Amino acid sequence: MNYVSTGQGEAILLIHGLFGNLDNLKGLGQALEAHHQVIRVDVPNHGLSEHRQQMDYPSLAKAMVDLLDELELERVHIVGHSMGGKIAMATALAYPNRIISLVAADIAPVAYQPRHNAVFAALESLPLEGHTDRRFALAHLLAAGIDDATAQFLLKNLQRSGTGFRWKMNLTGLKSGYPNIIGWHNLPNEPQLVFAGPSLFIRGGDSNYVAAAHRDEILRQFPQAQAKTLEGCGHWLHAQKPTIFNRIVSEFIDKHTV
Repeated sequence: MNYVSTGQGEAILLIHGLFGNLDNLKGLGQALEAHHQVIRVDVPNHGLSEHRQQMDYPSLAKAMVDLLDELELERVHIVGHSMGGKIAMATALAYPNRIISLVAADIAPVAYQPRHNAVFAALESLPLEGHTDRRFALAHLLAAGIDDATAQFLLKNLQRSGTGFRWKMNLTGLKSGYPNIIGWHNLPNEPQLVFAGPSLFIRGGDSNYVAAAHRDEILRQFPQAQAKTLEGCGHWLHAQKPTIFNRIVSEFIDKHTV
């Protein structure tokens, strides 16, 4: 799995969301690396990490722990946004002895309804061969109904090839794994996994990803959970309110540094 490690001290693992890469939480990493070792990862099927067909939270959690083993890190703080938040939660639930504290940014440990169908359709219909101008790709996504900010974010996955562009991410693998990505595995009718360590859930005040209806499920799986709301921002809270987001995460981790 591709990663970047900076700084020294007690380690923190940062995990990006769907269609992202390790640069998404770079600002947070820079805020943390003065006192911590910060590891930012490309999740499998993203960035420069390996492509795989299996895309579910138990296997992604194992991938994170395998990386910790590779880096000879016994315990870390773990922070994730959106899908990355679910990976962070899954890791804490399955390997609680490896996690000091957990921060989940604008995501809950529940299953969601599909909300990326238009994005997949726009990406799959984009002609990659024979075009060398990113403006063509941007125009295509905008015409498909993708807003400008999301389109610019998605196009960071484009990489030039000899005859046009190709995707860095494994678009086929992400689409086939999408039901697992929006789903969840630690359900009430299954054997229960619980992370009893310090947990912080940060939501955007204008986002609907974390709602009051999710409170019981959060506390059932993360009984020590605290919650913060960042007013005036949506799902991309780390990009919309970076200063306050970085401060909240930094203070929480510092409070629980061993």
